Amino acid sequence: MTVDAEGNGPGRLSERLIHEGRIVRLSEDRVRMPDGSVTQRELIRHIGASAVVPVLGPDDDPDPEILLIRQWRYTTAGEILEIPAGMRDSTEETFAACARRELREETGYSAERLVPLTAVWTTPGFTDERVHIFVARGLARGERDLDADEFVEVVRLPLSEAIRRVRTGAITDAKTVAGLLWVANWGLPATEAPTASSDAS
Repeated sequence: MTVDAEGNGPGRLSERLIHEGRIVRLSEDRVRMPDGSVTQRELIRHIGASAVVPVLGPDDDPDPEILLIRQWRYTTAGEILEIPAGMRDSTEETFAACARRELREETGYSAERLVPLTAVWTTPGFTDERVHIFVARGLARGERDLDADEFVEVVRLPLSEAIRRVRTGAITDAKTVAGLLWVANWGLPATEAPTASSDAS
């Protein structure tokens, strides 16, 4: 957020680019705070990502199976259980389209219905990355299309077992915890995600 046209209010005053990579952009920003003071902030900018909770079985199943992926992550020095997710290919790709693509690439499944749940800031202390979380229903199995550097195994678990693993600390990935707890506590929304670019912001 930059200051307004008159230069008032909190927000970015200037930006110094430190690194621009394939995934993130790191800058050191000069920022005006709400009390008028000025300070420096290091910020990682991100194009945004989508994640999807894939639900198998009929809509009235009280404990449906969930598709998770077991993936080796360099940052965690090992494998973790996650819901399928990934960043947008470009700013033109909608978050719903990104969710459908990641679901197909990582699990091989396509969704008849894709419903938005929520969007979460991953680590607002130093990055503007926001993950849009969806639930997928009416799944049809197909072929996976993994990237060369992805090492992914599809895991099917009852929702109750996935929640038990959240509670015991076996599932710790933040977007996965958020998505699973949403579905477990508030059920499955009925409004399908838009397919046009209206969900790209």
